[in-house]
Amino acid sequence: MILVMLGTQNNSFHRLLEEIDKLVEKKVINEKVVVQAGYTKYSSTNMEIFGLMPQEKLEKYQDEADLIITHGGVGSIIGSLKKGKKVIAVPRLHEYGEHVNDHQKQIVESFDKEGYIIGINDVTELEEAICKLKEFEPKKYEGNNKKMLSIIENFIDNIK
Repeated sequence: MILVMLGTQNNSFHRLLEEIDKLVEKKVINEKVVVQAGYTKYSSTNMEIFGLMPQEKLEKYQDEADLIITHGGVGSIIGSLKKGKKVIAVPRLHEYGEHVNDHQKQIVESFDKEGYIIGINDVTELEEAICKLKEFEPKKYEGNNKKMLSIIENFIDNIK
């Protein structure tokens, strides 16, 4: 099962769901797809879509998932890594009205560079990222506050 987590932003992230729909139609994705869509309104016969859901239910889906595709939110990424899941992260982008700025781009790049996730810059790279999963062995996430602070500090330094 693939879990897609879009977080709780009030801006839509329909671009990602449209791309996943295409990949299901192309048979690149053959597993069941469950989506925590937040405020993104999207309808599909290829996915089981929920708006907001209780944390316990979300964690149950995270536990069951073989792959998690998520937006570039730190909480979604870290929560999935703590469960030992393979993660593909896609940043919400300001140019599409998906977020107030492009900070998720830097977050995704940082986690990707460290080897924790497969980070992509745009939804059009999703098919290639899914193909990379076979060889991808994510770095095990340790709840190392110093390491996390370093990643966050680097992120903050880069946006100044």
